[in-house]
Order: sequence, then structure tokens, then C-alpha cells
Amino acid sequence: MALSESQRERAKNLFKKLGLKGFNEPKKTPSHDTKSHVVVAKVGDEFKVIRFGQQGIEGAGKNPKSEEQKKRREAFKARHKENIKKGKFSAAYWSNKVKWILIIGLWLNL
Repeated sequence: MALSESQRERAKNLFKKLGLKGFNEPKKTPSHDTKSHVVVAKVGDEFKVIRFGQQGIEGAGKNPKSEEQKKRREAFKARHKENIKKGKFSAAYWSNKVKWILIIGLWLNL
């Protein structure tokens, strides 16, 4: 299904206001007081603004360099496992995807 005219106009205004290129494309927000990223998440015909990530805190990234970073990543994933499963309308989903990226081999224990 396509978005209605009013939904398209609302989305266009959100993109302009937040400086985004489109749906499901996260962007850093260094000037925001508390959250480090923003995204307009879209599933089907529904969309909403999701702000996520603690300002000033880095995730472990693709290649954690220390045991401390590995433990932080494991703790985050354990703590937010259920929220990550909720999908694109969850801040934990986006934080996991953007700030706590995992190499597929590590995730699958290959």
C-alpha cells in the first residue's frame, strides 16, 4: 500500500526538519541534548521518529578492540534482547544496528 497524500507531506516535513534523506536511514544528532541518533522508521504504511543512543557514548563497533568493549556489547545485547526483537519501531533495534554492529560470523559462532 502507498502512503496517503497527508502521510507523504508529514514524512517530507519530518525529513526536512530532521535533515534526513529518507525512511530507515539513521543520522547522527550531535546537537541533541541526550540522544546521539535519529531515524524515521517505516514498516508498511506506518512510520514514526525514533531517537536512540546515549550522547557521547560509543558502541563497540564491528571489531571490539578490548575485552571491556566485548563485555559491554554482550551486556547490551543481553539486556535489550527482547526490545531488539520488536523490530524497527524499537530504539534498541536501531541502537543495536548502528552502534553495536556485529560481524555475522561472531553472531553465528562460526
